[in-house]
Amino acid sequence: MVAVTSVERGSAERLRFLDAVRGFALLLMIANHTGRWWQDGAMGWPRYNLIYATMAVGAPLFLFLVGFCLPLSFAPRRQAGAPVSLGVAAKFLQRGAKLILAGWALNLVAFRDEPFWEGGVLQTIGLGIILALPPMLVLHQRAARYLLVTFALGFYALFSVLHRDIAAWLPDHRVLGRIFFFEFPPWPWIAIVWIGLALGWVFALQDTADRRARYLARMTVAGLACLAVFATWDWAHGTPLHLSLAFKRDFIINNHWTARGVTTFLGFGAVFCLLGLAYYAVEVKRLPAAWLVILGRTALMLYFLHHLIVLTLAKELLGLKLNNWWWYALANAVLLVLLVGIGQLWLSIRGIAARRRLQPA
Repeated sequence: MVAVTSVERGSAERLRFLDAVRGFALLLMIANHTGRWWQDGAMGWPRYNLIYATMAVGAPLFLFLVGFCLPLSFAPRRQAGAPVSLGVAAKFLQRGAKLILAGWALNLVAFRDEPFWEGGVLQTIGLGIILALPPMLVLHQRAARYLLVTFALGFYALFSVLHRDIAAWLPDHRVLGRIFFFEFPPWPWIAIVWIGLALGWVFALQDTADRRARYLARMTVAGLACLAVFATWDWAHGTPLHLSLAFKRDFIINNHWTARGVTTFLGFGAVFCLLGLAYYAVEVKRLPAAWLVILGRTALMLYFLHHLIVLTLAKELLGLKLNNWWWYALANAVLLVLLVGIGQLWLSIRGIAARRRLQPA
């Protein structure tokens, strides 16, 4: 992975491997949702483990990528002494606010029997972008990056310590609980955004292909170590494989999952390894990954849309039930082809619109 002959890129240039990883994260969430909504408990442990594994990897992958990608174009300029302009700050606030609004809109359209103002992954990502701005003012200092990672780990650990108190607090504060402690609650999940932000800042400063490869190789080694910790822990405790991928080992707050203890090693291990693997496959070996890149570049739109297809149309309107693995796999393949096609069309339309805006009046 270190011996790279790829051409050097400017820090601001879009890296296809990150789009591919984001596309893979979207695939995991789609598999999670089809497993939940297109099958039922009759499918037994394989379905249960599929739902758990796709969430345990997909959720931290999405959130980590948010932080990791934010400083890619900004960090080199800031490191060189450029000030943080009002335009940059406004861009962060605008992007975060749009995602929060998109999350509420998704609740309104797809989850019509629940209050639209409930928390969700899009709301947490949006808030994470907004709360990434203050650290980015000082991350050009190495000590600040170490401090941010330390603070993020403490932020997550504090939730672990206080989770029983939080659970006891919720029944008397139902509205606040469903806003701030529902699906992927900001506390503790924003910690993953902050960790991604610090590591992404350092990655953005790697100005050659060789340096980027070495950096991601080190992340991959760290990821393998995390996975080894997870596997060793379960082996030492005699945990069967099907119970290694089970929700009961983690925190359940407001009937929603949050990774606990050794599960965080599974999440970070998978994230770090996937980044290294994707860089090697996409940027070094140039393996075909256009379909994943399309999914990654249209992830927000497709995340929204697939809820309407998988839940609203297929489950609620058509009553689709696929308690057969072959039919389930075929339906997912058809859905994937459809989403890639829609994503390609979306990118083409946006490209045409962008070219028209650039044309002189």
